[in-house]
Amino acid sequence: MPHPTANASAAKPDDGSLALTEAIMRVRAYRFFEARGYEHGHDLEDWLRAEAEIVGKKPAPAAEAEDMEGRSTAA
Repeated sequence: MPHPTANASAAKPDDGSLALTEAIMRVRAYRFFEARGYEHGHDLEDWLRAEAEIVGKKPAPAAEAEDMEGRSTAA
């Protein structure tokens, strides 16, 4: 017997929340573009970085490498 408060639709986000999440990621990615001085050619890295912040996924290696530029890896 299923739990009375459990329902299958609660496990999946609805279209409205997905659209909102995408809109938030779009704005965040644009902020990265702005911070870089509107330099083109990094749209995928910006998107993946925004997605990582908002959805909690690990950023792509290219985005990680960009984050590490200028930082010393020596201990």
